[in-house]
Amino acid sequence: MGRLFVLIGLGIAGVGLLMMLGLPLGRLPGDFYVRRGGFSFYFPLATSILLSIMLTLILALFRR
Repeated sequence: MGRLFVLIGLGIAGVGLLMMLGLPLGRLPGDFYVRRGGFSFYFPLATSILLSIMLTLILALFRR
């Protein structure tokens, strides 16, 4: 249970650090945003892939 809290804390701190450094999380080149008339659609593909890779690396470090 303690490890889980440490992982959550590190994840939140990591996202905060990336936001402070100016990484445009949510506005990456692979994120799709379509706006037509009264309809808008946002699909954060690149952001999802980046977060998935980061979480995989963090979890791999703690499993050892």
